[in-house]
Amino acid sequence: MENKKDIFDKIMSLPFFRIFEGFYKKHKSVLLYLFFGALTTVVSILSFFIAGTVMGINVHIANTISWVLAVTFAFVTNRIWVFDAKCETKKEFFIQARDFYAGRLATYFVEELILLVFVNLLHFNQDIIKIIAQFVILVLNYIVSKFFVFKKKDK
Repeated sequence: MENKKDIFDKIMSLPFFRIFEGFYKKHKSVLLYLFFGALTTVVSILSFFIAGTVMGINVHIANTISWVLAVTFAFVTNRIWVFDAKCETKKEFFIQARDFYAGRLATYFVEELILLVFVNLLHFNQDIIKIIAQFVILVLNYIVSKFFVFKKKDK
């Protein structure tokens, strides 16, 4: 039985994109993770810039605000489109959410350490360091999500 097509499957079946359909099907999870990871990064950097640079909020408070917004966006998109992580019960959903936020909290502390060292101690530009840190965090978050939070259940 074939799974129901999501919006991305429908887009890839359009005539212009059909030449990429095989590659897309083979690497769908990673491609969607990169797509939504990029959008999550935009949410994170934009909210960090607004809070930190525009509003003048402390770098670590601005990072916390951007983290909450970005992680919530990532949880929703990763659950629905990237890992297609269905839950049978509310308890299962809350366990999944807990694990997701816990994994992201671990990488948040990695990011805070990067900001502490490069912004507070070495006085690099906070916006540039935030962007660089996002690439490190993107890889770590994928590993946590794929292998711990949204791992496929054995049938």
